[in-house]
Amino acid sequence: MRTGNGTKRGSVFAALALLAAGSASQSAPAQDQPASGSAANPTAVDKMKLPPGYLPREALPDSLALLPPPPAKGSAAMQRDEEARKAADKLRGTPRYARAASDAVIGFPQIPDDFACAMGIPIGKEATPKLYALMGRMLIDVGLSTYGAKNKYNRTRPFVAHKAATCYPKDEALLRNDGSYPSGHSAVGWGLALVLAEVNPDRADAIVQRGRDFGQSRVVCDAHWQSDVDAGRVIAAATVARLHGDAAFRADLDAARAEVAAARQTAATGESPACAAEAASLKLP
Repeated sequence: MRTGNGTKRGSVFAALALLAAGSASQSAPAQDQPASGSAANPTAVDKMKLPPGYLPREALPDSLALLPPPPAKGSAAMQRDEEARKAADKLRGTPRYARAASDAVIGFPQIPDDFACAMGIPIGKEATPKLYALMGRMLIDVGLSTYGAKNKYNRTRPFVAHKAATCYPKDEALLRNDGSYPSGHSAVGWGLALVLAEVNPDRADAIVQRGRDFGQSRVVCDAHWQSDVDAGRVIAAATVARLHGDAAFRADLDAARAEVAAARQTAATGESPACAAEAASLKLP
């Protein structure tokens, strides 16, 4: 079920337009382009020509209201972040580290493909067009919801603070100027997991676990602190809650649920080698 490589940008900020172009319109993914600005610039996202998500900007969750400031230097919370980083550093060179590098690629069709094994069906423009479009459109809302706190705190990423390397070196130049808190990757993974679990409740445990692992990959990658990942899940949950108040989202959710139910009737049985390898890699701590 793992097929495409998607866009080669790691930041949600840089990938938002690509996500929408590759999914919400159900057309071919746009060509990779650099972001129009950094997360430190409060107007950078607004300068991007983004297709609409489901929510108007004023209805998005306020990440500054929902999140405390990131852990302060010398605090117990910062010590927890450092300990989580040290534990993750032991995974370098393992299949779990390789999975984190794969999870770092945030774009379409890569993200739907990341959840295909957990869903038990292929996800794509041809196989599940309604679900594919739903995922792309809602990610506009999830991604944008992280940027109030990202812009405000512009937290230094762990690989920068420790003068280290990440699991995905191609993104490092971009990530140096993109705020670490909250994690956009974690928000994306958790938001998708919550919605996909509704669409396919029989696979809910596997889907939510994959969403959790998708966020944890950022700690394994040394691209985010653990508190960044935790905060991303808060913003994702808040965004998904807001989305359920939108009639267009609910209609698309119902259509995707029916589409997935039909797809499961004809899905191949048994675990593919690629899915078995994914499961094995994610069993590592």
